[in-house]
Amino acid sequence: MSRLKMADIARLADVSVSTVSRALAGSPRVPDALRKKIEAIAESHGYVVNRAASNLRLQRTQTIGLVLPMGHETGQQLTDPFLLEIIGFLSEEVIKRDYDIHLTRVKAPGEGWLKALIQSHRFDGMLMLGQSDQHAAINDVAQRYHEMVVWGERLPDQLYCSVGVDNVSAGRMATEHLIGLGRKTIRFMGPPRVPEVDSRYRGYLDAMDASPLRGATDLIEARFTYDSAYEATRKLLRGRVRFDALFAASDVIAHGAMTAIAEAGLSVPADIAVVGFDDVAMARSLNPPLTTIRQDLPLAASLMVDLLFKRMGGEMTSSAQIPASLVVRGSSGAL
Repeated sequence: MSRLKMADIARLADVSVSTVSRALAGSPRVPDALRKKIEAIAESHGYVVNRAASNLRLQRTQTIGLVLPMGHETGQQLTDPFLLEIIGFLSEEVIKRDYDIHLTRVKAPGEGWLKALIQSHRFDGMLMLGQSDQHAAINDVAQRYHEMVVWGERLPDQLYCSVGVDNVSAGRMATEHLIGLGRKTIRFMGPPRVPEVDSRYRGYLDAMDASPLRGATDLIEARFTYDSAYEATRKLLRGRVRFDALFAASDVIAHGAMTAIAEAGLSVPADIAVVGFDDVAMARSLNPPLTTIRQDLPLAASLMVDLLFKRMGGEMTSSAQIPASLVVRGSSGAL
């Protein structure tokens, strides 16, 4: 019995040889239903794909790059609860499509780092977690490199495709929650010069400006780490800065702040109400459980990977926003 050739599969599936080649190589340009039909025909006739040779011929790696630029935050670890959760969800979505994932963490990115990473040809498309302080670099490569989707804030002059929540609206929602509970002196804590945090802070300022409250509204600096938030809160309390509510730019920041508040002999929420951002699993197990803004990370991961594969197939997709919602628990005093 002669060995089945690709041309034979094409004839049986009533498609071109190039379509069969792309389908058996897992190309996103072939619709799922047609790819499964071609794969079924190939399998039923004992056709074995030389995946390595196919990828080499198509100049594909069958790998997606997951890139974390850390220009703003060299201290944030991959064990950070938010990073763990979103990396996990993204990895699952990529693996579902029979691709591998290549994780790259870029500390203190230098000039040209992103161009060099793309030119290394280590992956077929790129998912990026946050703009960090690298918006200009991402915007520059986006003019030529389209196989990229970024988790982060949608910015006015943006040329790349992004997925994220409306951080201004979410920041306003969290602050209005605290105002509605009768809190009078509300402070905001987070890292400066990070697009998502800048927008959360802008939402906080919008809510404060629209209220009758008066007092300091300057940003209290803390990085995306427990230790940084803990020390920033201790410094605030030692300086006898009076406040009865804290809106933290992440749940990890909220956790560090709550520990410092408790060690100072104060109570959350009786003395100081706390609201976080992200709704990672840890938020439910804090004492008291953390009121926070939820970002739907499973939805975000599914959407990011779907948009990326469409772009890898030649489609120029638009940016997208996912909903954010307030999850009320004990730390804000609403219960």
